[in-house]
Amino acid sequence: MITEILARAHAPAALELSAEAGWNQTADDWKVFLAHGRVTGVRAAGRRLVATAAILPYARFGYVAMVLVTPAFRHRGIATRLLRDAIATLEAQHRTPMLDATPAGAAVYRPLGFREMFSIRRWQGQGRDAAPSGIRQATSADLPMLTELDAKAFGAPRPFLMASFLARLGTRAFISADGLVIRRSGLRADQIGPLVARDETSAANLLAAALDAAPGPVFIDLLDGREFLARMLSGRGFEVQRPFSRMELGTSTPFGDPALLFAAAGPEFG
Repeated sequence: MITEILARAHAPAALELSAEAGWNQTADDWKVFLAHGRVTGVRAAGRRLVATAAILPYARFGYVAMVLVTPAFRHRGIATRLLRDAIATLEAQHRTPMLDATPAGAAVYRPLGFREMFSIRRWQGQGRDAAPSGIRQATSADLPMLTELDAKAFGAPRPFLMASFLARLGTRAFISADGLVIRRSGLRADQIGPLVARDETSAANLLAAALDAAPGPVFIDLLDGREFLARMLSGRGFEVQRPFSRMELGTSTPFGDPALLFAAAGPEFG
């Protein structure tokens, strides 16, 4: 097997791997990792891509994501090796490794020194495809404000990600004086997030706008403790699909402000 750093031309092969796993990422998501991060891939005989792991670096921390192994090559230590390499790379850059873990993943990451910052639950349901709400839709001209609002909650500016979301076909973003929400297309369902707001009332108004703009299946990764929004989703027929844990290596102090974050951009981006 050959381990190598992947380039943008590898996006189709990477997408095939994540689609095989039933994940929601699109080619555009992979292009973000390949253009702005580092994706390590493992190829088997015949040059088929059988495993990946990605990192997205920021000033003080880096996100570890897209740790995938095709079923026929699991239980060989490939994922562990790729994960340890990603962690070592970020630590060598003096960046704290972060990730969103499933319960099974969290059991693997805790012995490595990862600590939970907060919990997230993925809700799944149907959008309404209703008439536009009174909340203003964001455009590319709003990119600086979107980036600033997102950075306060997330802990680092990521203009490249906000720009990618806005540029995608079918994206609907809404913005207020102190909040934002983005709904983008996924492979299996639309993804709503990030959702940033000063309070639950503002968050609920933004979420309603995003749900009304969604024509079909929807995922939203809601932070635990957002009971008002959880009741709102439940009232619209949404159900919890699975939980995640936001984890950092060696610390449980968030870089951003979780009080402003109501829904994450997805486990691959945080």
